[in-house]
Amino acid sequence: MTTAEFSLEDSQIQWLEQCQSFGFKDKSELVRTAINGLREQLKQPQSLRESAQIYADIYETDEETIALTEAAIVGSMPLS
Repeated sequence: MTTAEFSLEDSQIQWLEQCQSFGFKDKSELVRTAINGLREQLKQPQSLRESAQIYADIYETDEETIALTEAAIVGSMPLS
């Protein structure tokens, strides 16, 4: 495993010192877990954008989907 050096605030160091009370064997395991979790969270917006684009592409070309969407919009409009 590779080591890295970085700066933390005192409050962050104090929090890391409690790693075993959170169920981690050491500070490194806690940091690795946190980084992996953040990486997964940051991937999600990209996945959502890709998914939205796929649905938009389908919507533009699928006449049945367009008709259903338009019917839902008209059906949800309040009566005057």
